[in-house]
Amino acid sequence: MTLANQVLKMTFTPHTIEHLGVRMYSTLPPVLAELIAKSYDADAEQVNVKLYDKSEKRIIVEDDGHGMTFDEINNNFLRIGRNRRVNHSEKSPGGRYVTGKKGLGKLSFFGIARTIEVSTTNSGFRNTFKLDWNKIIEDGGDEDSSTKLTDYQPEMLEHDFAVTVANGTRITLSDIDRETDFDAEAVANNLAKIFIVDQDFKICTSRNDGKAFEVDNIRRLDTLETQFVWAVPDDVEGPVDYLKLNNIRGKIVSTAKPISPKTNLRGIALFSRNKLVNMPDFFSDSTSSNFYSYITGWLEVDFIDNIVPDVISTNRQSLDWRRKETQELQNKLLNLVRWLARDWRRKRDAAHVAKIKEMTNIDVKDWQSKVPPELNISLSPVIAALSNTSIDNPEQEEKLIKGLEQLKILVPEHTFFHYRRLHQTLKDVVIDAYINQDYFSAVFEGVKKYVEEVKLKSGVSLTDRDLLEKVFKNNEPVLSVTEGFQKPDGTAFEIMTLTNISEGHRGLVIAMWQAFRSPIAHQVVADLRASGLYVDIDCLDALSLLSHLFYRLEKSTKL
Repeated sequence: MTLANQVLKMTFTPHTIEHLGVRMYSTLPPVLAELIAKSYDADAEQVNVKLYDKSEKRIIVEDDGHGMTFDEINNNFLRIGRNRRVNHSEKSPGGRYVTGKKGLGKLSFFGIARTIEVSTTNSGFRNTFKLDWNKIIEDGGDEDSSTKLTDYQPEMLEHDFAVTVANGTRITLSDIDRETDFDAEAVANNLAKIFIVDQDFKICTSRNDGKAFEVDNIRRLDTLETQFVWAVPDDVEGPVDYLKLNNIRGKIVSTAKPISPKTNLRGIALFSRNKLVNMPDFFSDSTSSNFYSYITGWLEVDFIDNIVPDVISTNRQSLDWRRKETQELQNKLLNLVRWLARDWRRKRDAAHVAKIKEMTNIDVKDWQSKVPPELNISLSPVIAALSNTSIDNPEQEEKLIKGLEQLKILVPEHTFFHYRRLHQTLKDVVIDAYINQDYFSAVFEGVKKYVEEVKLKSGVSLTDRDLLEKVFKNNEPVLSVTEGFQKPDGTAFEIMTLTNISEGHRGLVIAMWQAFRSPIAHQVVADLRASGLYVDIDCLDALSLLSHLFYRLEKSTKL
């Protein structure tokens, strides 16, 4: 049989290709996706997308699938609107669940190119033919006719030509109306948003036979800085039973910074049989919360392909959400998104606090727990306002650090504002009691420590009151709290001034022991507090006075 007798034929109505090809597919990624999907259904293990723009622009998509026979080209490939799943297996010869269904994807080629050349090899025979957009329109006759059936005969270049090469298909798109050069990596990034790639199916893009870029699942979100990840259904709560029942699985990601709307990644994309069926979405009319700017990911909803009638749009950009099955899916996905929003806020708040601690060395929760309750009433909203400052922006980060550091200086831990002024030796003794807000014990332990320090510095060993009276005796004291002090001009203070300070100091020392140390040691603290005879504020005032005595002791001179 001669080549001239072999005829290929395409039957269509005049506007079919224009409406379903040129108008529906006008950008590169979805067109390439249709070509790649055909390679997947043909059990290809490798697909190479080669972009050329040195002279005239053309695109070659070649695979190592099982190819097509002449009859398969005529009966399958060139039939517009053929549903390949009717009276055929849902699986390819290699066992893959096929993605092709409506028989319209081939029309996408004309969305970007005027000439399509297909060369396909099966079982040692190669067939090559060319589709010409201009001739298709010419053979379509009256373009205003929407009912006239027309046959178009592609140009046959090779018919059952015997070859020794492996099976596979090469499709070349030429006469491409495009001004800008190709970007192979950008194409790979876009294809990663359309396919879930497994280890048995490899896609690569290149430009002018240069560096190859592999399309993989990592590339889909490679430009984003991931903060939190949820594996579905293992890491989520909510409609878990529904997710498991329908074998819905996937990956949801939140980012450290808002996702630019230009990426078309905001939301959760839906895939069936490893190919996109619904663009990223939140399945709700309300997306005003900040949460929606940080969430992306994908879910595999393979059961969608089994719904009759078909709910997947021709361009695979969205599902028909009017069906009972898809409405149920939408409700469950909305519940999932709401749960994710709550969990994201919990995780982000915890991460925010951790980052604040890392930047400022301030544990905000621990700090607040050590501030008296009456102060926390005013302190909490101030800390909250500072902590809610965005730490994604370097300028805001610097303001946050300085603000919290200055606030902690104003309101330190364990304080009624006088705590910062206490003598360090006294602080070391009373810190545990301060943490527990046991101010009676703080005074009691503070006086005991003072007596020990007096004994140590004076070298006198007597019981408490006798020790204090001897060491600070008005006549011939062991320790002087006025010795060595003089006016700035070098002259001495009046004797009466020094005498008053010395005798007054002795009185304060004895009074502190007698008024606080002794009553607290011999009386039930709860009774003192409940009666009002001594209350917490009295003890806090006493600690300030006791701190004064420690400072005097530190500067005292042994006579």
